[in-house]
Amino acid sequence: MKAPLIPLNEDFKWKLLSEILNVFDLRSCRQILTRRGILPLPKSVPAIKIVLLSMFFSCEISYSIRELKERESLRNFLKISSVPTENEIYGVLSKYEPNQFTYFVFELLNELCPERQNGSRGIILDSTDINLNLNWHAKKITKKSLENKEYKWGHSTHRGFFIGMKLTLALESKTLKPLAFLINEANVPETKIYPEILKELKRRRILKAGDIVYADRGYYSYENYVISVREFRAVPLIFPRKNCNFKKLFNMLRYPLKIFDSRRDTEKEIKIYKEIIAKFKELISKWKEFRPVRSIIEDIFKLAKKAYSMEDLHRYTRSSVQKYCSLAVLLVGITVNYGIKERKELQAFSE
Repeated sequence: MKAPLIPLNEDFKWKLLSEILNVFDLRSCRQILTRRGILPLPKSVPAIKIVLLSMFFSCEISYSIRELKERESLRNFLKISSVPTENEIYGVLSKYEPNQFTYFVFELLNELCPERQNGSRGIILDSTDINLNLNWHAKKITKKSLENKEYKWGHSTHRGFFIGMKLTLALESKTLKPLAFLINEANVPETKIYPEILKELKRRRILKAGDIVYADRGYYSYENYVISVREFRAVPLIFPRKNCNFKKLFNMLRYPLKIFDSRRDTEKEIKIYKEIIAKFKELISKWKEFRPVRSIIEDIFKLAKKAYSMEDLHRYTRSSVQKYCSLAVLLVGITVNYGIKERKELQAFSE
């Protein structure tokens, strides 16, 4: 039997949900929704709120709707006067392209979370499985039968074999603000995802020269170290494997020919690459010290999976998975930002 959804002001979880939902009453949030074409607001905002409510309490949208119809206090909490049907909610959400949700989420997080400080930024990368909860024990599902599907067989260390997709997330190391994410088929190796996520960060003008990228051994390859330096001018703190030949790796780090373009300040470009390579050699020699930094993202994934219904998804297209992941990233981003803000206020009070 599921617990009833009764708002309690003294309960921390309801207090946190109130902080999250109140964001949608901000003028800046509504402006972003309008800018991204997630309209009309009287329909889109209640639909998103109800989906977030179901994710927050790990229940079906249909159950959230029943609770809303039965409880005036819950309707007041969500600031919803008229409760839409389940079909109306899915109808509203299906109108929008997945990128509309993704751009909305990151634009809103940029509005709510602390901005980047001057100097280099630390970016943590990691991937996790997205299990689509297909019952492959009851019916045999072969690789061939999934050839024309957007989901595939995959394997993860904690889950084992699964059918689904793979989520790759980039976080800022200090503020833990989500910066970007990618959805790939479950069988795509992380070594191939690495340049894709860096390209996405660069496309959105997040990745700057001198930024440090933290990643585990799954992303390890000589090519990824070289790509990071040559193409993205980033410091690739990808944790090395035991057989890593550092002498060979350092010899591969050469300046790209494009810096000798007559339109560029060659001396300045060479100086930047020298600083990046020197920083890389310094950090990679003591990479074990940075394990706690990289492991932070594992806690973020646990929060998304255990608290916000990302453990098993009942969605079977890349479009619907991306929309769901966008809202999960929003929940995680606001939750982490709220926790940091509360900690700062507590520290200020104690001082």
